[in-house]
Amino acid sequence: MAVGWQQVLALDARYNAYRSPNNPQFRTLYIRRRSQLLREKSKQETDPAALKDYMRIRSNVLSQRYGIATLSDQSSLRSRGASNKSASRSTIDNMEEVMNRLQPMMNRRPDSNFLTLVPTSIADASRAMAGDRTISENYSFSGVHHIFDQHKDAVTSVKFAHDDKSRLACCSYDGKISVCQVIPSPSTVICILEGHTSGVTDFVWSLSNDSILSCSLDGTSRLWQVSSGTCLRVIPNPTGAEVLCCLFQPLNNNLFVTGDSKRTLQSMNLSTGKGVRGGTCNLLGRLLSLTFNSSGKLLWTGDDKGFVTSFLFDIASGKITKAKRIPICEGHPVTCLSARAWINREARDPSLLVNCGANALCLYRIVEDDGNLQLKRKFPIKQRSLCIRSTFCPLMSFRPGACVVSGSEDMCIYFFDVEKENKACINTLQGHSAPVLDVSFAPDESMLASCDMQGVVIVWKREQKRDFLTVP
Repeated sequence: MAVGWQQVLALDARYNAYRSPNNPQFRTLYIRRRSQLLREKSKQETDPAALKDYMRIRSNVLSQRYGIATLSDQSSLRSRGASNKSASRSTIDNMEEVMNRLQPMMNRRPDSNFLTLVPTSIADASRAMAGDRTISENYSFSGVHHIFDQHKDAVTSVKFAHDDKSRLACCSYDGKISVCQVIPSPSTVICILEGHTSGVTDFVWSLSNDSILSCSLDGTSRLWQVSSGTCLRVIPNPTGAEVLCCLFQPLNNNLFVTGDSKRTLQSMNLSTGKGVRGGTCNLLGRLLSLTFNSSGKLLWTGDDKGFVTSFLFDIASGKITKAKRIPICEGHPVTCLSARAWINREARDPSLLVNCGANALCLYRIVEDDGNLQLKRKFPIKQRSLCIRSTFCPLMSFRPGACVVSGSEDMCIYFFDVEKENKACINTLQGHSAPVLDVSFAPDESMLASCDMQGVVIVWKREQKRDFLTVP
């Protein structure tokens, strides 16, 4: 990111603690989305004088809006006051005109609606994101970017690195994890992580993307260094059972959780390789899926009996406390869970996306602080016996509608608009010759990766439509 836009992000981050004080999830999502937009903006040429003016106005807006200013802000305000004495009268008039237009917004007192405020359809950012296209047009894919086929058995999971569309990783029942370079072309396999003695069931990138945590049917979890391809630590499952899913604690990557075939949820310390005291719980069925909310204080598990169980998670100690057990599809496995604080301006509720083996992809509202759920929508897919996974689209969309994507046992990839009452399926991708087990979006939604039972990973490229304002 160019230095100027880094300064803009730093200014926003400085005030982030005062933004929506009762809604930490929104603050996290706001600054993450702000970073994405500024990263894209930095690729364009910007007039330094215009950027300087923007910084000045933005600083005034934030300072007056939240009623505080840091020491650096105060010194810069004093220097601006001195320089403004020599400014032209027209420049001062223009600034006053801009500030007068912004004054009603800055003087507005926070209320309950403000705490859940999201961008509106008339905002410039909203128009830029929507581009006057329908949601189905925004999720049209023009073809295949690359096909990876290095694995000899089913690829169980595929994930792009955090905020990095150039790297992709996948794990397989052949006991290996592949790290691939997707862009620039030609796409290639960077390294293959070998060490598990049985099928790899799940993996997750660390926040910094420098390591990968994997789990396996061999009863171990392993920490890998991506740059060298070496195994840094082997962590045996305390129960000795097959480890079916794993997940880093989002705010403390020294902690991670696992679920196994003996129905045990275990909170683990990565440094010691041992289970956390108070971090174990036995559930009704084999644990197949895990997800945290964005604050890291709520954890949900899904089992093969059709239940989702919520837990309160202590970020400092790793201790877990069972909160709610919610029946989803009794007798059918819950194979994937994904949590989001909000999807877009229409879908403001915290949501949980659930794959269950009853031919359904379910969207739930998170209705209580203890993780209780309320069904919002069901979408039809083909899923009975296999571990099918799904995902929310990664960008916090300002366009109308909101999209979720899922694999399926009928070899298709389905896109659903969660706000569309009728004909919610807006796109279907066909190209696999075996059931599609997992899907993953690139952080900027420019590509989608999918994997199947035959060990094939397809990277789809999104269709780039020209905006009607674009001048040839």
